[in-house]
Amino acid sequence: MGRARTPRDRRAAHRSSKYPCSGARRKQTVEPVFGIIKSVLGFRQFLLRGLEKVSGEWDLVCLAYNVKRLWVLKTA
Repeated sequence: MGRARTPRDRRAAHRSSKYPCSGARRKQTVEPVFGIIKSVLGFRQFLLRGLEKVSGEWDLVCLAYNVKRLWVLKTA
């Protein structure tokens, strides 16, 4: 099969049997976590610069999310 040239062709190719449920799987695994980090934790941009510093800042954001999640699961 050749390259899809138009956006409509690309969407049709993506919906083919080669990619059966990639969008649905992504919605239930990863994307809600980023939505919670943005809306509940209020993290929208990095305050530091440089890969090492940004990596440390992201580690703290993930730690905060995980602690919050564990607290919710423990009290449920």
